[in-house]
Amino acid sequence: MPEAGTVATSGRTASTADQPVVFARRFRVDRVAAVAAALIVVSVAWRAGLAARGWFSQDEFVIAAQALDARLDADFLLRTFNNHLMPGGLLAAWLMVRSAGFVTWPWVLMLAVAQAAVGIAGYRLLRDLLRPGWGLLVPLCLLLFSPLTLEASSLWLVGLLVLPVQLALVLAVRAQVRYVRTRRRRHLATVALWLVFGLLFDPKALLIAPLLFLLTVFLFARGAPWRSLVTAVVRYWLAWLVLVLLSGAYLAFYLTRPARALDRPTSVGQVLTFLGDLLGKTVVPGLFGGPWRWTYAGDGPPLVDPYAVPMWLSWVVLATLVVVTVRRRPSAARAWLLLACYLGLVAVLFAVTRVGGVLGPMVGTVPRFVADVVPVAAICVGVALFGIRDADEKVGSAWPVPMIPRVVGPVAVGRVATIAVLVAAGVGTVWSTVRFGDNWGTKHGREYLATTQAELAAAPPDAVFLDTIVPDRVVAGYFWPDNLQSHFFRPAPRRPVFVEVAERPLTFDEYGRIRAVTVEGTNILPGQVPDCGHLVESGRTARIPLETRLEEWPYVVEFGYVSSGDATATMRLGEATREITLSSGLNQLYFPLAGAGDVIEVTLGTPDVAVCTRLITVGRVVPAS
Repeated sequence: MPEAGTVATSGRTASTADQPVVFARRFRVDRVAAVAAALIVVSVAWRAGLAARGWFSQDEFVIAAQALDARLDADFLLRTFNNHLMPGGLLAAWLMVRSAGFVTWPWVLMLAVAQAAVGIAGYRLLRDLLRPGWGLLVPLCLLLFSPLTLEASSLWLVGLLVLPVQLALVLAVRAQVRYVRTRRRRHLATVALWLVFGLLFDPKALLIAPLLFLLTVFLFARGAPWRSLVTAVVRYWLAWLVLVLLSGAYLAFYLTRPARALDRPTSVGQVLTFLGDLLGKTVVPGLFGGPWRWTYAGDGPPLVDPYAVPMWLSWVVLATLVVVTVRRRPSAARAWLLLACYLGLVAVLFAVTRVGGVLGPMVGTVPRFVADVVPVAAICVGVALFGIRDADEKVGSAWPVPMIPRVVGPVAVGRVATIAVLVAAGVGTVWSTVRFGDNWGTKHGREYLATTQAELAAAPPDAVFLDTIVPDRVVAGYFWPDNLQSHFFRPAPRRPVFVEVAERPLTFDEYGRIRAVTVEGTNILPGQVPDCGHLVESGRTARIPLETRLEEWPYVVEFGYVSSGDATATMRLGEATREITLSSGLNQLYFPLAGAGDVIEVTLGTPDVAVCTRLITVGRVVPAS
């Protein structure tokens, strides 16, 4: 028997020998995590470059002008924008517009930071939820590179709506997974926190609550469907109570906010077309790198327009993937059901709120409407392919699984097929992203503003402008009055001086070049006074008939006249009046007059003055040729 001192020495020697091994294990590089970090960096950098090629578009000009016109108070933050209650987004927009204006890089940086946060949170969720290994990178790539989220990482207003909701969804799911596994209430508090965070940016975050319930039922409850449902309800009742209370309180407040009417569908055909577009053209091709082709949609993001052959192939691949994964593990059936249920929630939401409007026929091809489906799809694809960490696959055997014949064949065939699908999806993703970038790089608004800024720099200091609309391709007409030039130029470095009444005002043509003003519209009928036309004398009102009756509208009047002296006059069109100042001699004036009728009334307010006119045109401002 060795002596005690010898034993102790040997123990110390063994312990000392183990220390480098323990140290090496503790600080060994996690290769999967390192590759995941590299993928996140590549995704963020690639999409930041893509975003920098584009610029502001449509809604962003509108909200930028509103942010500059508004004070940072509850009235501004709690207003609805296109039916979106988004105080967090409006706060970010208010701060960014006032600090950055139309400068591009701060907006790109904001989107890049948000996208990086979603990527990091997504990887941590997948690592907690799925079995460890290189397979984690497959759903992570779907989350990071899916073309369905290109709009959210390129257009800052869409990013303010979508990226925070994506982040809230991912982190709420992660907290829910931890709550289900540990029953610790601090994780439930985290779930509530992230739900509230998402609701600060878009009402669509309300779908997080049913998603968490469905995820718990499908992936973390034992037994047959009814038993899983009852178990989830009873065991985690506190979570559902918290989510219902938060969602109900938010919804009650949201319904008190002023909003435009919902675009409800008018026929079953509209709904079926929408569902066909949403699932057939957008979601399923998007899961495999589609749509591969985009439809140009002006300065806004392009719409999906997939080629027919790859679109149908994507459906075949999805069906095959479902069959194979369901045969391999019962949890796959639950994962695919979870994805189908969430897609159903999204489809119902938009079917009852968006399909019936003017833009209804294209709603199903707008990728941002399903951007939040991408993280859910990443979760479900990961579970279907690789299984849940520490889960007993026999647990889900009580759920009905289709009796699909087991495919027997060489393992190599399956591996080759898997690699082929992954490579095809990767190539498709690259192609779709490049084509999106080419489309996104065309920005009429940027060219229009650049031209106006150069023109204003060279314009005389006394140049004045009449307010009118910008071209439709810059800001669409249905945004009126936010498509007025006075709104559009609010964040610009150089802003025109807009006036109500002017003798020689200026305007911009469709390319942004400064031009003299003329008015295109309805003229007056010829007057009967020789060498005068229509005579206006002090002490009585002259009624000058128009060629046609005008409906109520904010018109501009071009008034050419000869006056015997300086005077004041009042012009009336229906109920609308405008007081103007006349100068002696031959002159002309331009001024707005919002009214309706078939007669222009002119009343002089200065005695002993007479005015002759042959030119009064009521219409819209156009550049003189």
